[in-house]
Amino acid sequence: MKNEFFKTATILVFCFFILTACQITDPIKDFSQNISGKVQLERKKAVDKTIAIIKCQELCQNKLSTNGILAEDSPCLSNSIVEDWVCDIAHSPRQEVDDDPANQCSAFREGRAHHFVEVDGNCNIIKIY
Repeated sequence: MKNEFFKTATILVFCFFILTACQITDPIKDFSQNISGKVQLERKKAVDKTIAIIKCQELCQNKLSTNGILAEDSPCLSNSIVEDWVCDIAHSPRQEVDDDPANQCSAFREGRAHHFVEVDGNCNIIKIY
């Protein structure tokens, strides 16, 4: 009986050390942090998109007011209007030349940017992607 008690006590002490060494996470806290992180990421994406639109239109308007936008100019107004965004100019309505990759911003073609703001010759938004 003494041996049984000793075995049981040893097992209980061993289990106690095992359990106290394990860190138990709070699933609700983890879920909440995950959701907060996703919300912040989506908020940043929305802000970046809005800033890209504003800056692209401002850049277009500045170019129009200084030199004008010439057909022979590169249709890319900026390869980095905002991080991961380019500013491109196209015809409205679109023409075949607008779909030619050679007439797109190099950062977008090469995968360095994944989003674009496309404006027409009057700096009106055509497409946001």
